[in-house]
Amino acid sequence: MKFKALMSIVTVLIIGFIIPEPKLIPVKNATSNDWNSATFWYEPWGTSGVHKGIDVFATSGTPVVAATNQLILFRGEFKKGGKVIIAIGPSWKLHYYAHLATINHNSGFFSSAGSQLGTVGDSGNAKGKPPHLHYSILSLIPRPWLIDSSSQGFKKAFYLDPIKYFNAI
Repeated sequence: MKFKALMSIVTVLIIGFIIPEPKLIPVKNATSNDWNSATFWYEPWGTSGVHKGIDVFATSGTPVVAATNQLILFRGEFKKGGKVIIAIGPSWKLHYYAHLATINHNSGFFSSAGSQLGTVGDSGNAKGKPPHLHYSILSLIPRPWLIDSSSQGFKKAFYLDPIKYFNAI
């Protein structure tokens, strides 16, 4: 019986890695000119210490789209992130979309790459700042070779640089 359970877990893990992973910039019509590539792992960054994502700037109300095929795990609000969406995509990566003006609650649990999740805003600790989407990717499978001596550098085993993710397109 233990062998069957182990094989089931291994099968689920493998399926997560073989699902196709389309990669889209999660703000409609955004280009690399809409974010500062030096902000991933920038410090000091407020109470977080380190900025573990990128901020994609756009006009308030610009559609935020799914960066890849994903299952929505959470839609709601956090103090810092404001209106947020957390989703899990291929290769066991969590995608975190924050500071939204609106959240599309009608999209169900599955969102295909490019489907609208919400709109760019300034909610949470971005209130009063230029509207933008804070976007982070967190790998559930650690990548220890990415750890370095920077502040909180051990977390780089989990937080992936979205710019490198997009450049892999």
